[in-house]
Parts: sequence; C-alpha cells; structure tokens
Amino acid sequence: MSNKAVINTEQAPAAIGPYSQAIKAGNTVYMSGQIPLDPGTMELVSADFEAQARQVFANLQAVCQEAAGSLQDIVKLNLYLTDLSNFAVVNQIMEEYFQAPYPARAAVGVKELPKGSQVEAEAVMVIGD
Repeated sequence: MSNKAVINTEQAPAAIGPYSQAIKAGNTVYMSGQIPLDPGTMELVSADFEAQARQVFANLQAVCQEAAGSLQDIVKLNLYLTDLSNFAVVNQIMEEYFQAPYPARAAVGVKELPKGSQVEAEAVMVIGD
C-alpha cells in the first residue's frame, strides 16, 4: 500500500502538463514548479517581475495550505530566474512571504521558462511530526 497522495487545489494554477501540483508522501510534500499564472485565467499575471514573483509565492502558498501546511513548513526552495539581476528583488519579495528560519534555497539562472515567465519556484515541505 502506498502512502502517496495527490495534492490539488483550484486556488493555484492547474498543471499545464502531465504532473501534479504536489505529491504528499508521508509527512513530506513535494511541490511542482509554480510560475506566475493567475489560477482563474491561467495567464501570466503581469509582465512585471515583482508581480510575477509575488504570484509565484501566492501559488506556492495555496498548494501548501491545501496540503495542511504553510510556507513556513517549506524546508527546501528552488528558484529559477531568467535574469539573475532580479536576485536582490526576489530576496526582498521572499521576505514578505517567509520568516526566519528561512528554508534552504537555490536560485538558478535559466534561459527560458514556460509561458514566458521570468520566475519559477518549486519546494519541499515537511508537515507534522
């Protein structure tokens, strides 16, 4: 018997490929990458980097909540940026959504992201004991 469960919420964008928003295995939740799509329209929220970054964290937050957790339960966060000059900006925005102790994190510069997004984030969350 598997202890794996699919996490899905309409408060975050639907998967745009053959994957789940998140998978819970035991007390660990593996969250797929979130790009700045509005869950209602499935379109990018804005061309503005700051607006995109805030939407990415809001989408992650919705998936966390569906899995009975919060952003504070994230232990590992991977960020993908199409322009690493936005590194300081994403750090500042991240501080609006997370409090210390912050999760372990990577920020990686990439050439391109789905739908022309400038930022994507994926995470691992541990909930409960």
